[in-house]
Amino acid sequence: MAAIQGAGPFSPSPLAKSRFARIVLETNATRIGLHGVDFRSSFLKPIKAMANDCGAAVSGKNLSQMAKTVGKATNIVWHKCSVDKCDRQQLLEQKGCVIWMTGLSGSGKSTLACALSRGLHARGKLTYILDGDNVRHGLNSDLGFKAEDRAENIRRIGEVAKLFADAGIICIASLISPYRKDRDACRALLPERDFIEVFLDVPLEVCEARDPKGLYKLARSGKIKGFTGIDDPYEPPVSCEIVLRQKAGNCFPPSAMAETVISYLEEKGYLQA
Repeated sequence: MAAIQGAGPFSPSPLAKSRFARIVLETNATRIGLHGVDFRSSFLKPIKAMANDCGAAVSGKNLSQMAKTVGKATNIVWHKCSVDKCDRQQLLEQKGCVIWMTGLSGSGKSTLACALSRGLHARGKLTYILDGDNVRHGLNSDLGFKAEDRAENIRRIGEVAKLFADAGIICIASLISPYRKDRDACRALLPERDFIEVFLDVPLEVCEARDPKGLYKLARSGKIKGFTGIDDPYEPPVSCEIVLRQKAGNCFPPSAMAETVISYLEEKGYLQA
């Protein structure tokens, strides 16, 4: 751009700036066919609206009055976005929820979770599996299997599952989760009816006969302490949404059990926005 008299080549006067801006806007208006439109006012309206919104956010409620203490976190404020769960559900054409699969080790939770995810995927529905062992490879790798560690393991998975559900995703959590109070605490994180507890009611002797990971054998030999079903209790649900019972010699294929869960989701309206 040519230098303006009395100013350096990179410091145009205010007059030059306004003329240059007008040329750019007029050129762009011509290019996109805005002839006869007062582009200057329409161009600025969204910017003014954004400025007004920002001003309202800052000059509205006193932020210090909105700040909360949650656990050990102090002076935190929830920031609400204009795109909410309903918008995401409309986009995905489904309702976000948490399907919480619980049962003894070897009851078939992970197998069922994969079969369910595959069945929903075939119907065009978006899912994500939070498998107990998989989550311990990363997020929960710092936790062991003592009672307090198990409680924290489930709490973290519950919070992550809540985020997936809020994103409009059908989240499938698959883990032993032996203690009723921990599962109930996860249920309490979500809106009513968005936590679907699925109990794989399989007798201990059936699970131990399967022993896919060899853990029961290790527990029986004393090499693993505090193993659920052997020397640590499992508390079955008292009022879960779905119970899948299996007995010795009467085990349903994973695809059939997955269809039972899918039928429940269809009946309750989770597979549509």
